[in-house]
Amino acid sequence: MSKSLLVSVLLAAMLAACSSKAVKEAPVVDKTPSAPAVTETAKPAMADDSATTTGATQTDMSVNPLKDPNNILSKRSVYFDFDKDEVKPEYRPLVEAHAKYLVANPAAKVFIQGNSDERGTREYNLSLGQRRAVAVKKMLSLLGVQDKQIETVSFGEEKATPGCKDDACYQQNRHADFAYENE
Repeated sequence: MSKSLLVSVLLAAMLAACSSKAVKEAPVVDKTPSAPAVTETAKPAMADDSATTTGATQTDMSVNPLKDPNNILSKRSVYFDFDKDEVKPEYRPLVEAHAKYLVANPAAKVFIQGNSDERGTREYNLSLGQRRAVAVKKMLSLLGVQDKQIETVSFGEEKATPGCKDDACYQQNRHADFAYENE
């Protein structure tokens, strides 16, 4: 009789360990100088939410903050100087906003895609793109994002605008992009 009681208690303890916990709502704030300040409360989508099956978030207004053009989270590119992989201070608020979103949504996963212009060898540009993606990943990690939520990939010069002749064109190719899974 005591064995069956022990098994029942263990089974109940295992089931209790599988229960889910409530997630606190986190405000998402647009701090870009060009856009008006928008504050919305994002709440994680639940697994049984029939409107959202991707694990992305919804706001109280049923607008995905990642796709809302008035939200900083809709901006996805961090641009770099020539032959550099340091995140410029002007892109810190963008990275911080994506970090806050990822911390508030632990099921979300992002791919950081590093890119370079077409100057240099293919191998060098792949390496530079990877260093740029890793620089953004390090910043996200320092801001509390779990490593399992971030993957880096380098496209090097593969997505570069062909035929660039001036620095303004080359500059548009030197970036790392946020690409969310299932989006």
